[in-house]
Amino acid sequence: MATVSRRALAAGSFVVAGALALTACGGGGGETGATPAATGATSAAPSAQNTLAAMVPDAIKSDGKLIVGVDASYPPNESVDPASQKIVGWDVELVEAIAGKLGLTAEFQNAGFDTIIPGLQSGKYELGASSFTDNKEREKVVDFVTYYSAGTAWAAQKGNPKGVNPEDACGKKIGVQQGTVQVDDIKAKSDACVKAGKPAIDQVVRKQQTEVNADLVSGKIDGMLADSPIVGYAVKQTGDKLEIIGQAYDTAPYGYAIGKNSGTFKDAWLAAVKEVIADGTYKSILDKWGVADGAVTDPVINGAQG
Repeated sequence: MATVSRRALAAGSFVVAGALALTACGGGGGETGATPAATGATSAAPSAQNTLAAMVPDAIKSDGKLIVGVDASYPPNESVDPASQKIVGWDVELVEAIAGKLGLTAEFQNAGFDTIIPGLQSGKYELGASSFTDNKEREKVVDFVTYYSAGTAWAAQKGNPKGVNPEDACGKKIGVQQGTVQVDDIKAKSDACVKAGKPAIDQVVRKQQTEVNADLVSGKIDGMLADSPIVGYAVKQTGDKLEIIGQAYDTAPYGYAIGKNSGTFKDAWLAAVKEVIADGTYKSILDKWGVADGAVTDPVINGAQG
């Protein structure tokens, strides 16, 4: 599927040596964070595989828990269920299943998107699971295990009343989430407009994707762009008040982020991802949430393109 990720960080937006600054994306849920199932229940974790569990470093498996940093404002991938206030989503269920293969119980900590990679570097988190796009810049500071393929999509109100064209949005008011690859994307498009003698794009950058979605539904903005599974879910959850416009582009892999000082943990996590793909758990979770178009068959460590 053409589905990139919000979670692809803008080029040059963090400093590799010493600094922990990243562009931000907020935590917390919104009205579009409901789960497909009314209960918001997550998948039961598979039993531990002894061989895989043995690959987990003692420092991680000693307490039986896996501390996971997640920005839960990105439904359907990860969000806070309004009814239960639990962190839910297909990415959450998948992490639980993978952790179970390693004899671990995932413990999710809601965090600002910009704080997760620094948290991995400092040892606060043992895994980052927040729809991160695996790119070369990020691979300088963390390792990734790829598990999904996503891209950028655009949306407008139903019927596209403002006539938004993703290829020429000059003069339009367009929303994006802070800290995402889409911020760079829309800026580049706006710069091209100005260079061509056209009006710049009015770029509305919001802390949470759910805020961007709400802005579009209410007509505060003319269009928005985000990861394609996010846009598709927003269309569904708003009762078709929105529609996808144009085609998704810039397909790239999502990756689970792991600290460079985590020893063999990245190898254990990769093996467990392969196991949940092989035993059908992966497909079952993606099918449940309606995001199977981005499924992959060959996860790798550090699979950034280009």
